[in-house]
Amino acid sequence: MTLYMIRHGQTVMNTRGALQGRSDHPLNEKGVEQAEQARRRFEEKGISFDVVYTSPLCRAVQTAEILARGADIITDERLIEMDYGPYEGMDLRSPPPELMAFFMDIRNTPAPDGMEPLPEVVARLGSLLEDIRNARGSILLSTHAIAMKGALEYLTPDSRGGYWSKNIENCAVYVSGTEAGKYMIPYEMP
Repeated sequence: MTLYMIRHGQTVMNTRGALQGRSDHPLNEKGVEQAEQARRRFEEKGISFDVVYTSPLCRAVQTAEILARGADIITDERLIEMDYGPYEGMDLRSPPPELMAFFMDIRNTPAPDGMEPLPEVVARLGSLLEDIRNARGSILLSTHAIAMKGALEYLTPDSRGGYWSKNIENCAVYVSGTEAGKYMIPYEMP
């Protein structure tokens, strides 16, 4: 099996610097173009997907539909973004101190009260990854930044939290399997 993970394309909330979380916002024009560009790059490399799993949020579903025309697309709640609780929709340019402390040192600072703890993010993504462990072919997961980091942490436990501080741009792709060997690596799509 070769496993690809992609973060959804851009939304208006991304451009506003808002904590989007589980609020359901569609791709904006640039987000659609990012997904189209990723689809073209996969096609140029001869990569198609046998099955696609996506978060139920429309931005991830739209990204999956653009990338995987003709593939089976399965919505899975475990790919949904982190639950930001009372911080949902907050302007990240002026966060409260507890949220700033969390994002400044996400590796060592527990999520503020009301937010989903990072170990729970890792556990739910790990549950999905275990369910597809023995699948064959090329699989795509269409998800969100923190959810994607949770999957990366599950797949590479020796990273010791290193993925939490990585910036994952819209439509960034990671790959594992025959393309990458044992670990998840950023997939370069020039």
